[in-house]
Amino acid sequence: MAVSRIQIASNKKAALLKQNMREVAVMLSEDPPKEEKAKIRAEALIRDDNLIEAYEILQLECELLHERIKLLEYSKLCPPDLVSVVSTLIWAAHRVDIPELMLVRKQFRAKYGKQFEEDALTNANGVLNERVVNKLSVHPPAAYLVQTYLERICDQFEVDWTPAVKLSTNAMVEPMAAPVGYSVQVAQGTGLGTAVAVTGQEGSTDEEWKENYNTMLPPPPSPMTVDVPSVVAKPYDPNEPGSGSGTTPTADARPAPPKNRNNDSDFEEVDIYVPGAPSAPPGKGGTPTNNNNNKQDGDDDGGSGGGGGGATKSGSTDNNSGGTPRSTTVSYNDLAARFDQLKK
Repeated sequence: MAVSRIQIASNKKAALLKQNMREVAVMLSEDPPKEEKAKIRAEALIRDDNLIEAYEILQLECELLHERIKLLEYSKLCPPDLVSVVSTLIWAAHRVDIPELMLVRKQFRAKYGKQFEEDALTNANGVLNERVVNKLSVHPPAAYLVQTYLERICDQFEVDWTPAVKLSTNAMVEPMAAPVGYSVQVAQGTGLGTAVAVTGQEGSTDEEWKENYNTMLPPPPSPMTVDVPSVVAKPYDPNEPGSGSGTTPTADARPAPPKNRNNDSDFEEVDIYVPGAPSAPPGKGGTPTNNNNNKQDGDDDGGSGGGGGGATKSGSTDNNSGGTPRSTTVSYNDLAARFDQLKK
């Protein structure tokens, strides 16, 4: 049962491996190539490839135990030639997604004891299969192996790609360095994505490229300047709108707002003109005039209108006051005259 499950899992991983390799080839064929993202995907490809290799070795060991099951059944201790095989299956049971291997591990622990299981898990005396231990290791792959995978993928899918960052001698045996973002384009919203090449410098080492990284960025844009129109003051004039304030701009100094009838939020500024109080016409109840002949002002107004005798304007002057008005009573005709002038 473990052999059949391992075969199914191996075929599934192989199909996914081909699909992921094609996606990596697409990343490297873009302009600029997504090199850092492709390296991360290549690390996952290496793990899947190692897992498939380990599956095949474990499958062979399971088949060997299946053929020698009678020998294991009638021997109280584990045969010396099968110690490595049994210990490797116990060690790899919880490192692969094969449920049947966990049952195999429980059966061997019940037959050979817990001490045998502990020796297998700790690799006492180096009895484990070194190749399986290496392929199922949690350590990341070396940088040169990642770059070799990328080159092989480009050759397989006919992609013209060369590494932008050249690996140094010390960096080849070390795990792949963390990404710094040299293969990421400048933000497209700024409009600088096509003005700067961010794919790195070909032939330069990783340390040299990091030193020159800041020089590859474009200078910041210069600040924008806005011309503010000057403000012109006008003296107060009741017949001209917008005058009378030292800080009020005239219509020439103020730009007209845009007229967009389709947008309800746009509106036009309207200058509201409020006229001042008009002066009263002469002889109609305004500033009273002196009359040396002691003639009362407004007698004509009081006598007109038929029933307006009681509405006479007492804006007459006193004989002894020298032309100073005593009191003022506005008649109906004065109000009508003012209203007519406001309408004009």
